[in-house]
Formats: sequence, structure tokens, C-alpha cells
Amino acid sequence: MANLQVEICGVKFKNPVIAASGTYGFGREYDQLYDISAIGGISTKGMTLEPRLGNPVPRIAEGTSVILNAVGLQNPGVEHFIKYDLPYLKEKGIVIIANVAGKTLEDYGEICKRLDGLVDMVELNISCPNVRAGGMAFGIRPHSIAEVTRVARGGLNKTPLIVKLSPNVESISVNAQSAQDAGADCISLVNTFTGMVIDIESRKPVIANNTGGVSGAGIKPIAVKMVYEAAHAVKIPVIGMGGIMTGEDAIEFMMAGAKAVQVGTANFANAYAMPEIIAGMDAWLNAHGIADVNSIVDTVKLN
Repeated sequence: MANLQVEICGVKFKNPVIAASGTYGFGREYDQLYDISAIGGISTKGMTLEPRLGNPVPRIAEGTSVILNAVGLQNPGVEHFIKYDLPYLKEKGIVIIANVAGKTLEDYGEICKRLDGLVDMVELNISCPNVRAGGMAFGIRPHSIAEVTRVARGGLNKTPLIVKLSPNVESISVNAQSAQDAGADCISLVNTFTGMVIDIESRKPVIANNTGGVSGAGIKPIAVKMVYEAAHAVKIPVIGMGGIMTGEDAIEFMMAGAKAVQVGTANFANAYAMPEIIAGMDAWLNAHGIADVNSIVDTVKLN
């Protein structure tokens, strides 16, 4: 077997395949199907300070090779996670990345303080609307990315900070640099694209929120390009995601510059997607005589 171990910000992963936030809950459901200790890590369901019920239903719709969701960060709140879910995940021996969100800068700072030293890494979901800035997402403009990153950084003394970037921006490179300059230890991308699905019989959007986040296999080429651009704009590590369905897809992201990957929508299509992706990566590396997965990072050769 090839060496699949990777290290990001001093955190060691047994392999580079991480469950993406919002697609894996807190791991319990998938652990009924296979031992989740086999995966590299988990980015938890996006958490807020207080429990959230999320958006009204319907809030998920299918498209061709994609899904659209507007779940609205339904979650039990950070204190529930610390008391009930964190001890369970610690027993599994995987890297625990707490994905966090908020409506205000103060929310981000406070939730980071509560999680500092308890989890392996914190990942900022900055695609959330800033209620004090007219509802524009924190992750759209470079200055707001820097602002929320600095606040989160101020709440973390022991835990590395990942900033998860939105693709719905003018320049992913500029936004990646903004996160780095404000104190991010790592960036992850891409979060979902904004989209709409219409029921042509009722002439209304399928989901109650009208628009939602687009993810799945159909976005992979765009995601790979953005990961490449971001990885070559910053010096900090990059975690790539967006449409990964197979081991070969994961290899592609790593060649573009990602040190690890997150797998999301694939888990809905195939509950065993993650262990199969890990096995597929190992098989590809062995077939090509590559002993260490780290040696393929940032090796794409442009024409």
C-alpha cells in the first residue's frame, strides 16, 4: 500500500479524505454502515452558538449531476456538540474539524473561544449572511473575509483555523490571500455555488428558499480550477472539494494543489463513497508506482 498519511498545520491525518460539512452529520449514521475510523477526518455539520431549525421545506432538489440545498444550517448548537457528539468522535480516532457559522462577527469569535483546544481544527463557514451588513455573506468581499478571519483567529489560541471560501466571488485568488493575511492557517474550497431549480408545472422554484447551494459531480471542473488558482495564490495549505466522486477525482484535486480533500454530495449518492474513494486513491498510486500520496500535490503540468 502507498503511504496515504498527510499533515496539515501540524495535524496528522491517516489519509487525505475528509467528510465535508453538512453531508455527514456528526458521523453516527455512517458509522452504522462502516467503521468511520477508516476516514481521514470529519468536518462536522455547521454549528452555531444556539440550536437552529433551518429553513422551511422543501429544501433539497435534484438537478443533472448536482443537488441544490437550502437546509439553513439546522443544527443542535455548539454546547450540544461539546457534550454529546465530541466525546463520541474522539473515540473514533479521526481528525475532528468543527465547522462553525454565525450571523455576526461576535458569533464567530464566541463559538471559536468555546471550541478552542477541544477539537483538532476549526473551519469557518463564511457563506453565511452578515445580518449587520445588509445580509451579504461574509465570504463575498476580501475585506469582510479578513474581518471575520481576524475575529475567529482572536478566539483560537490552540486550534488551527481553516477558512472555507465561497466560489460566488469576483476573484478566488484575492479572497484566498485575504484569508491568509488575516491569520488563516489553511483554506478550504469550494463551498456551494448559488443556483435555482424551477418546477415548470407550477412555475415556482422547487425549494422553499427559492435559491440554494449547488454541489455534486457537475461542479468539479470549476472547483478544480478554483483550487488551482487559490493554491497558487497563498503559502498556507489548501483543502479541495467540489464534486469528488472517485479516487481519481481526489487525485485530480491534489495534483491541482490540495493537500487533502473533502467529500460531500457523493455520500448521498453512495453511502460507502468515502472508503471507496480511499481505496481508489491507493489503487491508483500503486498502479503508477507512487509510494507517497504527498508526492502528487501540485504536480499538474500546464500546456
